[in-house]
Amino acid sequence: HGAGPGSQADLEVNVGDRVLFALDSSTLDETARQTVERQAAWLQQFPTVTVTIEGHTDQRGTTEYNLALGERRAIAARAYLISLGISADRLRTVSYGKEFPFDPGHDESAYSKNRRAHFVVTAK
Repeated sequence: HGAGPGSQADLEVNVGDRVLFALDSSTLDETARQTVERQAAWLQQFPTVTVTIEGHTDQRGTTEYNLALGERRAIAARAYLISLGISADRLRTVSYGKEFPFDPGHDESAYSKNRRAHFVVTAK
């Protein structure tokens, strides 16, 4: 993919490719909304880019609970992007629950990084 305009690296470095959530929450807080607003502006600059929004959770709780929570997180981020004018057909969602922790640690510092929606450029 490289690091050019419209790439995953461009999104990660210049806009932010993830939003974080509070424990047991799929509500976008003010910081998360600001990130999604930047992502919407970025997506408007690159109208051929499509994104998969991955929902993730920390490692606590059952697999089933975390898959459902991850899905709600991804859908919340997608819904906000749509409300900001991004076409729904450019946005897919998937939940990985607790299967792919960003930080493998077992303390609140790690858990807080794992409660996320991660935006992945899937086509340009």
